[in-house]
Amino acid sequence: MTDIDLSEVRWVKSTYSDNGGECIEVAPAASPSHLPVRDSKDPHGPALVFTKSGFAAFVAAVKSGEIGNG
Repeated sequence: MTDIDLSEVRWVKSTYSDNGGECIEVAPAASPSHLPVRDSKDPHGPALVFTKSGFAAFVAAVKSGEIGNG
């Protein structure tokens, strides 16, 4: 587990948020090795923190159809 202070990070909304804003936000500069992710509809709610390589693998699996609505 990592200790990242999320109170001062700059959140970036996903480029897929054109669907009415119901998407995710990430804080890529928060840590060199970890990526905080939160629900853009609930910016004061909890954030999940992934390793950057783990999040990249997750995104690749979703894009390939390995994980998804099913």
